[in-house]
Amino acid sequence: MSQQYYVYLLTTRNGGPLYCGVTNDLVRRVWEHREGFVAGYTRKYNVKKLVWYEVHSSPIEAITREKQIKKWNRAWKVEMIDRFNPVWKDLFDDIV
Repeated sequence: MSQQYYVYLLTTRNGGPLYCGVTNDLVRRVWEHREGFVAGYTRKYNVKKLVWYEVHSSPIEAITREKQIKKWNRAWKVEMIDRFNPVWKDLFDDIV
């Protein structure tokens, strides 16, 4: 069985602050953000809503993509979310 890796974006609300992360267990990591177990930006600003993610087959690929997205301007990230999840629905229930 091959491992999967995820790049994801969280927010507080439609048009709210964005957080980009990478993990090998999307359900666990988003749950940790939602429960406030992750110190830093997401806990400080209450960023819990999963609005976008993509799957990668290698950790290097996922980390490279995360770094790429983090360098993007906000408009590009919003456009990517809008294409993937037009209503900015919280996708957490869809992945558990």
